[in-house]
Amino acid sequence: MSLRHALLGLLVDRPASGYDLLKTFDTSLANVWPATQSQLYGELSKLADSGLITVSEQGPRGRKEYTLTDSGLAELRHWLTETEPQRTRSDVLLRVFFLGVLAPDQARAYLDGQAARAAELHAELKAIDEAIDWDDGDLSVYGHIALEYGQRLAAMQQEWAQWARTQVKPG
Repeated sequence: MSLRHALLGLLVDRPASGYDLLKTFDTSLANVWPATQSQLYGELSKLADSGLITVSEQGPRGRKEYTLTDSGLAELRHWLTETEPQRTRSDVLLRVFFLGVLAPDQARAYLDGQAARAAELHAELKAIDEAIDWDDGDLSVYGHIALEYGQRLAAMQQEWAQWARTQVKPG
């Protein structure tokens, strides 16, 4: 996924300002695809320059409202249907692969840390889920599906790390 496509997707339902997009991004997509304010505003400029969005309204203090163009919707649909998802690399699993170079207590500590981080993430995602008033709009329905994936993945990662800890050779 790219920030570009995330922003296009957020503009499908309605126009939004950079501030509104950042707020929505932080409460919905940040766990999937983190981005800083400067990255978001930089990408909005690129999208506008390429004709995928347009500035539909300008307000006080430089506030701009962005609207998805037909070309932007076509690009989003192309990305969804024609582009193969990237298989991400996992720094966590690469480290696990080499835990044998550590003392067993260090390896177990690493796995304990992974279990704790997964439990923390699961709790955060659950709190987000409970705080949102889900409706039947597309962004809400599919956002809830994505959030559920994150919750299940975090729970599985915690369970896996706890199991993996038991597999470390005694030392």
